[in-house]
Amino acid sequence: MAFTAKDVQNLREKTGVGMMDCKKALVEADGDFDKAMDILREKGLASAAKKASRVAAEGVVVTYNDKANKVGVLVEVNCETDFVAKNPEFVALAKAVAKTVAEKNPADVEALNAEIIADGTITVAEAVQELFLKIRENMSVRRFVRVAGVVETYIHAGGSVGVMVEFDADDAVAAKAEFETMGKDVAMQVAAMSPSYLDIASVPAEVVEKEKHILVAQMKEDPKMANKPENVLEKIVEGKIAKFYKEVCLTEQAFVKDGDINVAKYVANCGKELGGNIALKSFTRFARGEGIEKKSEDFAAEIASMVK
Repeated sequence: MAFTAKDVQNLREKTGVGMMDCKKALVEADGDFDKAMDILREKGLASAAKKASRVAAEGVVVTYNDKANKVGVLVEVNCETDFVAKNPEFVALAKAVAKTVAEKNPADVEALNAEIIADGTITVAEAVQELFLKIRENMSVRRFVRVAGVVETYIHAGGSVGVMVEFDADDAVAAKAEFETMGKDVAMQVAAMSPSYLDIASVPAEVVEKEKHILVAQMKEDPKMANKPENVLEKIVEGKIAKFYKEVCLTEQAFVKDGDINVAKYVANCGKELGGNIALKSFTRFARGEGIEKKSEDFAAEIASMVK
């Protein structure tokens, strides 16, 4: 029995399932609309569509560091509950997704979902769907960063925070165990202190000007500052901006393991000890679920919504 694009659209509207899955179901059902609906229900796809409205704000952040090929990856994969986030199969899926990013270098999440998953025969999207059918919880690949270069990574608290730091260092230095220790120290610094910028040069001029404006306004409200000469006020602002840099710039932050030096000095010292130059190039920090608005429903309301 033949079917048309309109049949596919009607099936999609009826079930809430994606166009490609609806088309596959109609092909399998030889164009029989009711049978196609049953196929989608049997595969759990219609159920998945209903669950898609539930917020997936839990999950894990994982890393993949292929030092031989100088490729590092940071990925966040989300699910609905902390219980599933700790599921070994879910974590394995996230790690396979990270490896896929490293190997395939997709342009974005949409392209990643269309790639064959690492060490598998199905796409990333299909792998996610398969695990949904088993676990019955909404999940998705949210974001990733891929860096071609020398990187070190750190995962905190089972995937609640993940960090990847890129360094400029020659191969001989990067191959040493002491370099890996240094890199993980810096990544842990990023995880703990959450800097906004790499260094002073990375801070946009408008951000600095806004901070100065706020500081000046604060001093005008302070009776002790109001009568001080302009040049004195300027020096006070300069001092406060220097403190601001120490808070928001990774290189300027006091090193957590030795408060007498900053991170830039720590990295430079390690370079000297290892017989080469090491410089920080970039960093990425993912905190699980950051920026995702979670729904707050009480238990009774959730049950009521399920039986509607």
